[in-house]
Amino acid sequence: MNTEAWARHTLINRLQSLLLLSVMGGFLALLGWLLWGGSGVIWLLVPALLLVLFNPFLSPELLMRLYRAQRLTPVQAPVLYQALRELSQRARLPHTPTLYYLPSRMVNAFAVGNQKRAAIAVTDGLLRNLDSREAIAVLAHELSHIQHNDMWVMGLADLFTRLTHSLSLFGQFLLLLNLPLLMFSNMGINWFAILILIFAPNLSILAQLGLSRTREYDADLNAARLTGDPEGLARALIKIEKQQGSILEQIILPGRHTPDPSLLRTHPPTEERIRRLRELQLPPRTPPQLPQTHGSLTPDELLDHPVTRPPSWHISGLWH
Repeated sequence: MNTEAWARHTLINRLQSLLLLSVMGGFLALLGWLLWGGSGVIWLLVPALLLVLFNPFLSPELLMRLYRAQRLTPVQAPVLYQALRELSQRARLPHTPTLYYLPSRMVNAFAVGNQKRAAIAVTDGLLRNLDSREAIAVLAHELSHIQHNDMWVMGLADLFTRLTHSLSLFGQFLLLLNLPLLMFSNMGINWFAILILIFAPNLSILAQLGLSRTREYDADLNAARLTGDPEGLARALIKIEKQQGSILEQIILPGRHTPDPSLLRTHPPTEERIRRLRELQLPPRTPPQLPQTHGSLTPDELLDHPVTRPPSWHISGLWH
């Protein structure tokens, strides 16, 4: 992918993200107008804009405590930290994110925070199943989310969806209370408004899922650009898909594959992500410098006792 094509792809992704956020904000404003008129739009959009400006987030450290994750030091994980520092410099991040170890069988990694203060969690399953090349590619993917403030964008989308859902429930409750009056009077029923009240949350959720898939594609391509190694991320995705599929089948449908409708996925289909990565033609780039070390990616004291419990919901409301 040449520079011109890359710039065009990035612009299309940004415009698509802006469009999807505008659609979600539009549903929210429409519900406010249906319930309270013009003043309802103002009362809803002004707080939303304030939340955008002040960008409130829980600290990465607090979120990691909710996940019961353990902080990793550069001494404990020299390979990962060395690669992370190099990738952070390439991404022009002001600070290197902090690494955390999450005792979970899931082959996963995720980022929290923003460019100034961020953390990346890697699970026990990821450290056991991926080699250093694949793990570094996954770190580059998470760094791309941090670089482009994807957590902020998705947090805003989640706020719009939650508010839309709450207003829809409130509007339907008011409709039920006034149903006898509507039935025994000559007042007309605005069926368009009723349909909006019912279906706005579902349409907002679909827009949010579409936004999430767009950001994942963008993070994949940018990770390949940071490492110069799209094949490393493609291999990691294959292993993650295989492992996650087997865990879900054991929990939900033993012995069967669990199909997931494409419109209801938070992530794009893995096959499509791999296809896009393997079609990339990137200029050769020096891989991140790694310390001369052998063995596991983290100290033996963390990996001596494999996590055997299946993923489950926790009292914090998180799944891991």
